[in-house]
Amino acid sequence: MTTVAASRRPPISGVNTDAETPVMTVYPSIACTGLGRLHGKLYESMPVKLFGVKLSHWLFPLPSAPGAIMLYFYLKLFGVRYTVTNRSVQVWKSLGNRMLKQVSLNEIDDIAIAQDPGQVFYRAADLQLLNAAGEVILRLEGIPFPETFRNLILETRDARRQTDASHAVIAARHS
Repeated sequence: MTTVAASRRPPISGVNTDAETPVMTVYPSIACTGLGRLHGKLYESMPVKLFGVKLSHWLFPLPSAPGAIMLYFYLKLFGVRYTVTNRSVQVWKSLGNRMLKQVSLNEIDDIAIAQDPGQVFYRAADLQLLNAAGEVILRLEGIPFPETFRNLILETRDARRQTDASHAVIAARHS
């Protein structure tokens, strides 16, 4: 007969309150840099369409591709990455394990999307994490598909708050 070591079960099935667990990591597009936004403005500069595609999309991306590719790899080596966990939003160096900034999910009241003209081509924007006073507590620059990442952060924040409230109710029952 084998025995299983007794371990304390979590009060809510599948929820581990002891560990910070990554939910999603996003690398910013080159639209987070001035040079990337300059490329984006150039690519959107001629709204006249040829065969349903903007003329500037025909003329400029291919000749400027080597510079954009070098910028992409530079960001992968020396840029940042944004990670949402079950407890916080974090800014990390692209390579390595060095965290630069961290904001607790409980500090986030709302998230504003700010899109510069040079970010339109990349379908990217900056996310401004706002506290209850409406102050920007963290700016995530050049996020691809920002609406999706914004919704993920807000849903994770709401789940964290609901989990904390449930744990408080359970703890109150046991005392």
